[in-house]
Amino acid sequence: MATHNQRGLGTLYIGCREDCDTEIDAAALLQIVEGSMSSEIYELMKRADEAHVVEKAHRRPRFVEDCVREMVKGVIEQFPGLEDEAFVSARQENLETIHQHNVVAERFGTLGEIRREIATGQASAVHTSRRTWLEATS
Repeated sequence: MATHNQRGLGTLYIGCREDCDTEIDAAALLQIVEGSMSSEIYELMKRADEAHVVEKAHRRPRFVEDCVREMVKGVIEQFPGLEDEAFVSARQENLETIHQHNVVAERFGTLGEIRREIATGQASAVHTSRRTWLEATS
């Protein structure tokens, strides 16, 4: 039995140096973000369609941290040629329906930091911020 639903707002940024030879398509980023969530959403649906979407979402529940992990995994899988110096920022905010707060998770850093975390299972001691990355690439 479903308890409650949340709408999620996913944000995914990838930053590369100007000489980066990997093409990053906005549609691919959108696909990664949408695929990270419990279910896709639609602008216009009939009641039966709504039931299908809600049921699918409850069969595949994803919390904000799950969505962020899936986004990062999607970047690594979709763009294997991206250099370790590329910057990645994945953020998910779920708009709560029964609580007085929203829930947010995010992960940012260089792709090299993230790849090392995945390979070793150890949290990176450094999480390069967007500002630090931008200042280093200027």
